[in-house]
Amino acid sequence: MEATLVTRRLRLLPLQVSHAEEMAVVLSDPALHTFIGGTPATVEALRARYTRMIAGSPAWCNWVIELDGHLVGTVQATIGPDDAEIAWVVGTPWQGQGIAKEAAMALVAWLRGQGAGVITAHIHPDHHASAAVAVAVGLTPTDVTHDGEILWRFVSSREPGEAP
Repeated sequence: MEATLVTRRLRLLPLQVSHAEEMAVVLSDPALHTFIGGTPATVEALRARYTRMIAGSPAWCNWVIELDGHLVGTVQATIGPDDAEIAWVVGTPWQGQGIAKEAAMALVAWLRGQGAGVITAHIHPDHHASAAVAVAVGLTPTDVTHDGEILWRFVSSREPGEAP
């Protein structure tokens, strides 16, 4: 089971089915899905999804982001033997406050502590906010694309948060 990760402002809590109701509100803005795809899910659909995610592979690690006692987004990692692919999403009302960056930095630090030597993310080329988060955590874009998204990869010579 994933650990609770704590930053200066945030707690990253391992995903629970009981988070579905609050997360349905957090993820309810259709504009939020422009780059992540899909449409806002109902509480019932999120409960079913979270049940599958929790029961799935131990390589699927999912956290909700808590700020001031309220859920505001998610971070996740799919962990391989020496690598991890990460993703993040922050609800529209909380964007622009550095929450995704802070949460992703905590996630990357945790993954590196778990031995992940390669960390990747897939980001839509027009999603400038996610690209900024990726840079902040030490990822750089590659020439590889998949389903219209650019593969970003961790550069081991930089520490997360260190300028390129």
